[in-house]
Amino acid sequence: MAAQDQLQEQASRPVGQQVPRRLPAWAAAVLAFGSSAAVLLLEVLAARLVAPYIGINLQVNSAVIGIALAAIALGAWAGGRLADTRDPAKLIGRCLIAGGICTLLVLPLLRWVGGSLQATSPIAVIGLASLTIFVPCLLLSMVSPLVVKLQLSSLERTGRVVGRLSGIGTLGGILATFLTGFVLVATLPSSTILLITGGILVVGGLITEIAFARRRAVVAAAFMAAGLGAAVLTVVAPQPCQVESAYNCIRTVAHPEKADVKILKLSTSEHSHVDMTDPGRLHMGYVQALAAAADLIKPGQALDGLHIGGGAGTLPTNLRLTRPGGVQTVYEIDPGLVDFAKRELLLRPDDRLRVEVGDGRMGLRQQATQSVDLVVEDAFGAHSPPWHLTTREVALDAQRVLRPGGLYTMNIIDFPPSEFVKSAVRTVQGVFKHVVLISYNEIIDTTSGGNVIVVASDTPIALEDLRRNLAARDGSGLLIVADEARAAGYTEGAGELTDDFAPVDQLITVPLRYW
Repeated sequence: MAAQDQLQEQASRPVGQQVPRRLPAWAAAVLAFGSSAAVLLLEVLAARLVAPYIGINLQVNSAVIGIALAAIALGAWAGGRLADTRDPAKLIGRCLIAGGICTLLVLPLLRWVGGSLQATSPIAVIGLASLTIFVPCLLLSMVSPLVVKLQLSSLERTGRVVGRLSGIGTLGGILATFLTGFVLVATLPSSTILLITGGILVVGGLITEIAFARRRAVVAAAFMAAGLGAAVLTVVAPQPCQVESAYNCIRTVAHPEKADVKILKLSTSEHSHVDMTDPGRLHMGYVQALAAAADLIKPGQALDGLHIGGGAGTLPTNLRLTRPGGVQTVYEIDPGLVDFAKRELLLRPDDRLRVEVGDGRMGLRQQATQSVDLVVEDAFGAHSPPWHLTTREVALDAQRVLRPGGLYTMNIIDFPPSEFVKSAVRTVQGVFKHVVLISYNEIIDTTSGGNVIVVASDTPIALEDLRRNLAARDGSGLLIVADEARAAGYTEGAGELTDDFAPVDQLITVPLRYW
């Protein structure tokens, strides 16, 4: 039947017009499946690749998806046009090889360009996402229409051929999405995944070039040399991470003024200052503010705390050392970060400092009613906390697990006009009877940006004791306590965040100096 279709097609062509070579059905399926799988692998991996330079949030994910879709659309259009004007058999291998080489070049380009980028604006996010995936995805998306053209032998079979190859390509994308997200990212560094993917594409393209386009060996050798060169650049490019976990690019840097202090950095953010000679000593202002609030609870006695977000574990370590008999439970979603903190940053879990790997909200939900004295929320992805940790429902759960006289504390960051912080504080005010803030005057006045510590309770908060505790811990002497009246004025007109509506990434302000 296929031979008859081919004869009919040949008979219908003008004299002298060449009949393009057809690919075997299995080869067409492999090419459609593999090229689509590579595109989706790059799309899933892209957010992790750019995270060390611009963080990861809703805007980053949106930019990656949008750029990938633009590349797929343009690649399909360009591939279709070329299929009608050139011999597709001579183009498929080249597209695969070029896509593989560009895949191998992603990491060195990203490390050199991203390392010099000091911006988190939409312009920077879209630009870096484009640099990461646009060209390889475009080249690989050209393969499917070229393959379809080679498989068409008559108009009567067009629907079947297009539908079958489209389905096979979609299946490849689905499999790559799950395999990358659930297996590859959890077991291999991003650089290794890129090297393997780029290598497979280059080798597959060379095989296709030799088998179907019959290119000369010198051309194949040139492509191979280009692929090897790109692989070498990937290996020697600057490495931004000491450890690449499933969630973070993790590294430490030396403190510029304190020789004994290491700074923990996760992607673009500075998370913890760890005193390597005294792990219980607190250095960052916001951590000192959280500790000053904790000092209000049963001073000198055992204190049970629940910490959402682990980092280096500086505050729970401090409470473990200063509140004998209490238990500090830490929920950290990133197992790689926990291992790194144990190995490099003196985190020492035991029966009084329990570190659980898991989502903090799920951990909070599992706690018994009135089971802890303190709940600390200090979890971040890039510059903002995950949205599902900022809602009214989370505050209600924290209220449930607190014992009488307990405190719910929260670390949040924003910049003028500080719409996110105002909404986050207003959300807590809608649950707890008493809410005060710890920060700097210029931040509460919304003339500057930075950390705001929320301190909430259903029993009155001893303001003078809190101010005294803060003065004892705050080396700068600049942190202030905003009482309930000032906190209410600060949030006037702000809306609450709920599980149904929490546009955290949109509310946070990106300062112009980062554009």
